[in-house]
Amino acid sequence: MKKEREVQEFQNIKEIIYHSAKKYAEKIAFIIKHQEGKNKTYENVTYKRLLEEINALGTKLYYMGLKNKRIAVLGRNRYEWVLGHLTNLLGGIVSVPLDKDLQVDELESSLIRSKADSIFFDEKYLDKIEEIKKRNNTNLKEYICMSKISGYEDIHTLKEEGQKLLEQDNKEYISAEIDENAMNILLFTSGTTAKSKAVMLSQKNIASNIYAMQRVEDIRSTDSNLAFLPFHHIFGSTCMIMMLACGVRTSFPDGLRYVAQNLKEYEVSVFVGVPLLVEAIYNKVMKEIDKQGKTKLIKTATKISNVLLKLHIDIRRKLFKQIIDNLGGKMRFVISGGAPLDPKIEKGFIDFGIKMVQGYGLTETAPVIAAENDFITKLGSIGVPMENVTVEIVNKDANGVGEIRVKGPNVMLGYYENEEETNKVLKDGWFYTGDLGYIDKDGCIFITGREKNLIVLKNGKKIFPEEIETLANRIDLIEECMVFGMPDKDDKNDVKLSIKVVYNKDEVKEKYGDISEEEIRNIIWNRIKNEVNTTVPRYKHIMNMILTDKELIKTTTKKVKRSEEMKLIMEMK
Repeated sequence: MKKEREVQEFQNIKEIIYHSAKKYAEKIAFIIKHQEGKNKTYENVTYKRLLEEINALGTKLYYMGLKNKRIAVLGRNRYEWVLGHLTNLLGGIVSVPLDKDLQVDELESSLIRSKADSIFFDEKYLDKIEEIKKRNNTNLKEYICMSKISGYEDIHTLKEEGQKLLEQDNKEYISAEIDENAMNILLFTSGTTAKSKAVMLSQKNIASNIYAMQRVEDIRSTDSNLAFLPFHHIFGSTCMIMMLACGVRTSFPDGLRYVAQNLKEYEVSVFVGVPLLVEAIYNKVMKEIDKQGKTKLIKTATKISNVLLKLHIDIRRKLFKQIIDNLGGKMRFVISGGAPLDPKIEKGFIDFGIKMVQGYGLTETAPVIAAENDFITKLGSIGVPMENVTVEIVNKDANGVGEIRVKGPNVMLGYYENEEETNKVLKDGWFYTGDLGYIDKDGCIFITGREKNLIVLKNGKKIFPEEIETLANRIDLIEECMVFGMPDKDDKNDVKLSIKVVYNKDEVKEKYGDISEEEIRNIIWNRIKNEVNTTVPRYKHIMNMILTDKELIKTTTKKVKRSEEMKLIMEMK
C-alpha cells in the first residue's frame, strides 16, 4: 500500500481558509458567471479576495450586533452562499444552512426551531421570505439578500460598509477566536419537518474530516470543480471547503439540463455527485455510443485496454478520448456519495480512464466515514474508514452483517434540543448509523441496506431492498424503482416482495413507439422476471409490480421517502 499524503492538519475552518489564502493567494477560488441575454462574462474570485471579502462582511455583521448569533443561509449554489456561510464560520457565528426547496411552512418551522436571528437569502426565494416576514413567527431581525434588491439589505453593500470599518481599524471580527469544539453549524437532516432532526456540528468535526480526505483522495490544486451538490447538504458544504483546502477552482452549474455544457465550459476535472446524477451522466454517454452503433467496438476496446493495463500499459484516455471529450475533455476524477452506486457504473468510468471512488457518510458524521481512495478500491464497497475514524460492525448475523457504528472527531455533538433521539444513536462515544453492512478480509466495508428498510419474511429470510433495486434499475426502461414488502392478503404474518416501477417514457417511446400502459407493463414485468429474478435466490424473487409514470416521492437530497410511498401504496389496495 502506498503512503498517505503529507498534509497539514488544522483545528478549525478559519485556519484552513487563512492557510489557503496565503498558499494560493492569486489562484482562482471561484468563477462567477454573469449572463444578460446571450452575453456572458466571467468574474474570477481569487483566494486572497475571498478572505478579504469574508473579513469585510464579517466586520459589518459584528458591527450590526450579530456576534455570537445565528444566521441562516438559503439559496442556490452561488458565490454569495459561500461568502455568507464562511463569514459565519470564521466569526464563530452559528451557520444554519437551509434547504431552498422546502415549502414555506417547513422553512418557517426550521427557522423557529434553529432560533435563527438573521438570514442570508437568494432573491429567487423572495416570495417565501416575504411570506415568512409577514407571518412574523420567527426570531429573524435581519433579512439580507444575496443580490441588490429594493427594500432589503444586501450582502454586497454590507461587505462594502465592512471594508470601510476595516479601514478605520475595526479588528474585532478578524481577531475573533474560534472554539472549534462548540456548535458552529446547525443542519437539518433530510425528511419532513416533523421527522427531521437538527444536527449540531463543530468546526473540529468538519476540519478533521477534510484532513482525513486530503490524506487519501487525489484532489489537486490544478483541478477545476463544478459545485453540483447542494451546499445546504453537509456533503456539498464540506466538499466545498475541501476544495478550498486543496487550492481547487470551483464554478457553479446552471442546472441539471446544462451539466454537459458546464463540464466543457469550465474544463471540469473533478466532479462530486450523488449516484442519481453520476449514473445519469454515464448512461447518457453510453446511450450516445449505442446510437452511433459503437457498443460492440467499445466493448472490444475495453477488453484490449484492460489486458494492456495488467502489463502496466495505460492507453485508456487516448483510446476513449471521444468519450472523455463528451464529458468536457478534462474529466479525470469522479466521487460518488450519498447513496449506493451500481458497481457497473463505477467500473464503466474506470474503464474509460477516469478515476472513480465511492464514499459513505451521514450528516451526523460531517459527513465522510469511509471511502475508496488512491490506495484501495473494491467495486461494490464504500472503501475503508478514514484514518481518524473507527468503524465496527455490531449485532452481526450468521453472515457477518450487522449495524455499522462509528467513533471519531467527525461525529456530531448531538441533535439540537432532542436528548431522546441523541441518546438513541450516541452511546459510550459511538455513533450508531442505522446502516447494515459487513467488513471483508481487506478491511473494505460493504453496505447491505438501512436497518429500517430491511424486509423480513415469515420464514426469517432477510432481504435488503437496495440490492434488488440496483438490479432492477439496470433495465433501461426503468427510470427508478422502490422494492418493498406488500402484506400478504392470504397470510397476515407474511409479505410478498413487490416493486413500484417508474417507467422511462422517452425510452419506451423510442424503442416501442406509442404503446398502451398494459403493453409497457408486460414488457417490463417480463424483463424483471428474466433479468432480476433469475439472478437472485428464489426467496428474493419479485412477485408483484406497480407501474407508474409519476416520480417517486423524495427528499430534496433525492432519497426516496419510503414511508410516504408505502402510504400511497396501501391507499391503492
